[in-house]
Amino acid sequence: MKHVDIFTDGACSGNPGAGGYGAILRYGKHEKEISGGSAHTTNNRMELLGVIEALKLLKEPCDVTIHTDSQYVANGVTLGWAESWRRNGWRKSDKKPALNPDLWQELLDLLARHNYTIVWLRGHAGHPENERCDALAVAQSMRYKEGNTDA
Repeated sequence: MKHVDIFTDGACSGNPGAGGYGAILRYGKHEKEISGGSAHTTNNRMELLGVIEALKLLKEPCDVTIHTDSQYVANGVTLGWAESWRRNGWRKSDKKPALNPDLWQELLDLLARHNYTIVWLRGHAGHPENERCDALAVAQSMRYKEGNTDA
């Protein structure tokens, strides 16, 4: 299996507000940056979308290491929260609805195709790829905040 490193970050100007995500995919010497956003979203949705959009680019099952500064994403997967929410009809243990079930469902489905590891990084701690993903995410959030969404 090919090994791919994915670095992601999400940003939001206001929460909810204009938001963006950025991701870097690295396979050997090859690297690809992606980014996107939305005019009305939350930081957690952007964190999830960064991982989802990166995984969508993989054309075959891979060994994937996902690097994220989002405890929401990291814990949601590694601690089994999202799987538990799905089993319980997208309800948390306190019976309240889980947030972002559409994105969690998509993420869990994508992850099922791959062998994966999630690595949590401390955000804004000088990690070069995390800083780059943050810059991509913030640029998208500003683009959507200003209403300039033409490509």
